Amino acid sequence: MPDQGVIYIDAVELQNKRILLRDDLNVSMNPDATIADDARLRQSLPTIQHLLKNGNKLIIISHLGRPKAREEKYSLKPVGKALQAYLEGYTVTVIDDFLTADPGVFQAQKNNEVFLLENIRYYPEEKQNDAAFVKKLAALADVYVNDAFGVCHRTDASVVGLPHEIPSYGGLLLQKEITMISKILKDPQKPIVALLGGAKISTKINLIDRLLEIADHLIIGGGLANTFLSAQGLEIGKSFNEYDMAETARRLLFLAEQKHTSIVLPLDVVVTNDGEEKGKSIIKNVKDVTKNDQILDIGPETQAKFGAIIAKGKTIVWNGPVGLIENPDFRRGTDFIYYAITENQEAISIVGGGDTLAAISKKEYLDKITHISTGGGAMLEFIEKGTLPGIEALKAAG
Repeated sequence: MPDQGVIYIDAVELQNKRILLRDDLNVSMNPDATIADDARLRQSLPTIQHLLKNGNKLIIISHLGRPKAREEKYSLKPVGKALQAYLEGYTVTVIDDFLTADPGVFQAQKNNEVFLLENIRYYPEEKQNDAAFVKKLAALADVYVNDAFGVCHRTDASVVGLPHEIPSYGGLLLQKEITMISKILKDPQKPIVALLGGAKISTKINLIDRLLEIADHLIIGGGLANTFLSAQGLEIGKSFNEYDMAETARRLLFLAEQKHTSIVLPLDVVVTNDGEEKGKSIIKNVKDVTKNDQILDIGPETQAKFGAIIAKGKTIVWNGPVGLIENPDFRRGTDFIYYAITENQEAISIVGGGDTLAAISKKEYLDKITHISTGGGAMLEFIEKGTLPGIEALKAAG
């Protein structure tokens, strides 16, 4: 495993300190402001409990969504209530605005009280990594702990700014993420199977370049696959396509041949169209798609092909659904991939990405996945670059 040079909280004695803990409590929410899935919250608990049992006072920093201003729908109050339910004997208090709060509130924090600062992205200075804002945050505590792997690819104040101000350490979840993902970067078991879904090739070019260096098979589905199919001269109709990425797709296909990595694309797809069969799901060979069709999932022949490759993999990385998972008619392909991965118990499997986690969060057999990463973009960037800004900030502080 690459030595990241980060000092983790299980290697130091942090006792009776006031600690700023950067967590990723960016849980998925229902329209009625209740929590749809609290997996990220649950994965943050080991670090929270580890720090609390040593008499430390916690001030937790997190974000929720991408608010443009102080929008109530992005408030962390429901998250605070959910956290309270997991922390028996503790009171969780949401601090509405730490900048205007009476300093006496923080001085009077009790040993059985956890403070949760309101959504840190309510402050534009967070994204700007504003120096004065960082100092105001740092003044709240003695120590900083980063346990938010999911935002370590960001250069925000609460991620890269704080380690320059106060003693800083990595949390247990951050440690687990780095350890597990590093396994596929150094001395992985082969064959390595990488699966990429989602929509845009433009955001994943560098990642695909990196995967072509390390993977034996790169399986591509979702809107991503449409651009590759179109680049090969196939009709994809009204499906999502980045036309300006056609030349890039052809370059990647050529590069894969040079690297002896197979890029595996769909053979058949599930489509809908505006014609006589409007509203119906139709399975078509990729060569038979018409200009009126819209590709929304992979077909059964593709499932069989993808499944055979997954079954032989010894290291499997998956990010991104391969269909329109919001519609049950077009989530069969994504479900198939999930179950194919869980059935291969010989492999180390790593799954990440917000949409992917949403697709599998209520599934059985989750324990058969080796590691479910809390970070989508962070996981992909870590694979691509071998480190992240948030990790580098902690190394500099160590």
